[in-house]
Amino acid sequence: MTIIREIKVQLAIHSEPLAKEFRKIIDGTAGMKVEGAGNGPAELLILELGRTPEQDFKRIEALLAENKAKEIFLTGGNPDSNILMQAMRLGVKEFFPLPLNPGEVQAAMERLLVRVDTKPADVQLKKGRIISICGGKGGVGTTTVAVNLAVSYASRKEPLSVALLDMNTIFGEIPLFLEISPKFHWGEITKNIERLDNTFLMNVLTRHGSGVHVLPSPAYLNGHHQPTPSIMQRLLGLMRQLFDVVIIDGGQSLNDAALKGMQMSDEVLLVSTLSLPCLSNTSKLLRSFTDLGYIKKERIKVILNRYMKKNEITLEDAEAGIGQNVFYSIPNDYKTTMAAINSGKPLSELAPQAPIAGSIIELSEKLIPLEIKETKKRWSLFKR
Repeated sequence: MTIIREIKVQLAIHSEPLAKEFRKIIDGTAGMKVEGAGNGPAELLILELGRTPEQDFKRIEALLAENKAKEIFLTGGNPDSNILMQAMRLGVKEFFPLPLNPGEVQAAMERLLVRVDTKPADVQLKKGRIISICGGKGGVGTTTVAVNLAVSYASRKEPLSVALLDMNTIFGEIPLFLEISPKFHWGEITKNIERLDNTFLMNVLTRHGSGVHVLPSPAYLNGHHQPTPSIMQRLLGLMRQLFDVVIIDGGQSLNDAALKGMQMSDEVLLVSTLSLPCLSNTSKLLRSFTDLGYIKKERIKVILNRYMKKNEITLEDAEAGIGQNVFYSIPNDYKTTMAAINSGKPLSELAPQAPIAGSIIELSEKLIPLEIKETKKRWSLFKR
């Protein structure tokens, strides 16, 4: 049984073949569900204009006034400009001329999903914390941070349930870092999105010995379906209800699906190093994220990896250059880090006494302090 929230869609369509077309498109859109009239207010009502548009508009006014429909889309033959203008004044956001263009309808559904996801009312749906990790430049250590942060949460005295999602398309390396051989990757989710529920997801995930559940990226070009924003919304919505913490290793992915993941995240860790090219890219990413309204500035935390106090560029120089304080600095320990990667072990297992291992634990506690873990009923798979 799917336990995530879905947008309720009701159809007021005279033609049964047309209604069938809409149902097919909506059923194929992750996060949306067609419901019959009488099942409460609709978040979306799709209404077919009849021979008397004026009566339809009165009906629309009444539905909106009584809060029986939050949004209304219209469909019908090609109307004149006066009818379209009147519909717009009432607050109708989309009109689908006939014959129906499935691509246009699908695009409208995607836009609705983005609008609904960014409304403040959705904050109350959050349960688990989502932390996205992306890099200011390739090779700065996002996977090292993501893997060891996930293991840190799963290895606490009172362990948190943790999922680790790899968005490094094709070149994801999480299985190598944890020495696991996953049978599935997130391509299984994208091509079977209609089957996605808690049981299906848990069967696709690979459990590491630390307790971290891994959803890797495809290992090679195999014609897999790319994740879309709506798929990411549905996947992460389900993950945050099953896990205390969801870690996303985003690398340098900045496609629409990756941006949707960042939008849904409680924190976005932007990993950088004390090098001029990396700090320059980090500054550009910060401005892009905030200026375009993707992510609020206070949710972005800059992490300096491979930090050495004796460096030509000081910490103060870096903060002045990027226009933001550095949230945390992870010390440079190339030898220990490479030994952990090459052995397929997390730092806390290979070298628990090393400063870098302690640094990751300290970072995890800064992000989610030990004392704030809530005691709550967990789905049976997590009973220990």
